[in-house]
Amino acid sequence: MDTLLANNLTLGYGDSVVIDSLNISIPKGKVTVLIGGNGCGKSTLLRSMARLLKPKSGEVVLDSEDISKMRTKEVAKKMAILPQSPTTPEGLSVYQLVKQGRYPYQGFAKRWSEDDEYAVNKALEDTNLMELKERTVDSLSGGQRQRAWIAMTLAQNTDTLLLDEPTTYLDMTHQIDILDLLFDLNQDNGRTVVMVLHDINLACRYADHIIAVKDQTVYAQGKPEEVITCDLMQHVFEMNCDVRQDPLFGTPMCIPHGKGRCLIKQAQAEAQTSQTSVG
Repeated sequence: MDTLLANNLTLGYGDSVVIDSLNISIPKGKVTVLIGGNGCGKSTLLRSMARLLKPKSGEVVLDSEDISKMRTKEVAKKMAILPQSPTTPEGLSVYQLVKQGRYPYQGFAKRWSEDDEYAVNKALEDTNLMELKERTVDSLSGGQRQRAWIAMTLAQNTDTLLLDEPTTYLDMTHQIDILDLLFDLNQDNGRTVVMVLHDINLACRYADHIIAVKDQTVYAQGKPEEVITCDLMQHVFEMNCDVRQDPLFGTPMCIPHGKGRCLIKQAQAEAQTSQTSVG
């Protein structure tokens, strides 16, 4: 079963076309990762799926409904998006930020309820931010700040999460921390997670489904072990690499070619020199 569908989707800005006649399906209750070179349209595609960008043609379907025909709050109750590098008003506390996730449930006559408070506290607990809820967002570390934004999306209490490069600018420790959090949300709560990632090896480790975008459309989509090959890396990223099996997870692991200090070549050269000296 699919949560999100894009049918003959064409996207762009002005006269420029970024995505052309694209068709994709997002598996329900799975982790899907969008990959592709810089400027290929991954973020544009994610924005369109969240109804932040109107298609030039085609449609995005959420739970069998064209999202262009749905009310904004109706979409926001089903799907939450975390854009790339979001900014926070100065002085806003973590608690105040996470409260913003309840906006789809507020209205002219709708007051803050026990359900709203429960959703906010649950989001803070799930992201391990309860002890930091009175801190200002701008005083947090990069990893804590990203968790605060994710907590805001969780407070929306949606079945689907869209995240545009959630690990950008984070060190390796915090990248794993964020991805583990999203993985747990998927495994424990069955949430559908769709995200853009640049690290192919991490994408393979966490994704059930990978969609590779190239030349304004889908180059390949499927399980990581089916999609990630040397041929794909060459055509999509214009990069020569070896694809091996990750020794810890059994998922595809890309080893890019290029210049650098190569211990194998160094050892071979030293061995050859040693043999020549002996001879």
